[in-house]
Amino acid sequence: MVLSSAEDVDGYLAEVPEERRDALTRLRQLCQAELTAFDELMAYGMPTYARDGAAEIAFASQKQYISFYLMRSDVREAFEERLSGHDMGKGCLRFRKPGDVDFDLVRDLLRAVAAAPGKPC
Repeated sequence: MVLSSAEDVDGYLAEVPEERRDALTRLRQLCQAELTAFDELMAYGMPTYARDGAAEIAFASQKQYISFYLMRSDVREAFEERLSGHDMGKGCLRFRKPGDVDFDLVRDLLRAVAAAPGKPC
């Protein structure tokens, strides 16, 4: 995992590779729009969104891909069919190229996370 030492998300976005910056900025904008009751912070070297102190969403520019961390197993299970065609680890949705980011899916995942509290894994 590529960890950043940036103090805030603006600093993080300023240091990511230019070819990924637009996609990562758009991910941030979606998170800010959909996760209004969440705190935006830097944790584990990446932008993270937490509710009541518990991180539920994060994203990062990794060496080989852009990662979107969905730390809610209940939401992953609810979206199992839509996630099945994507490169998905236990809690990490990976997009190999900035143009591969499925922003509609990400928006729907964010809305599901925001709709109800759940236990992050």
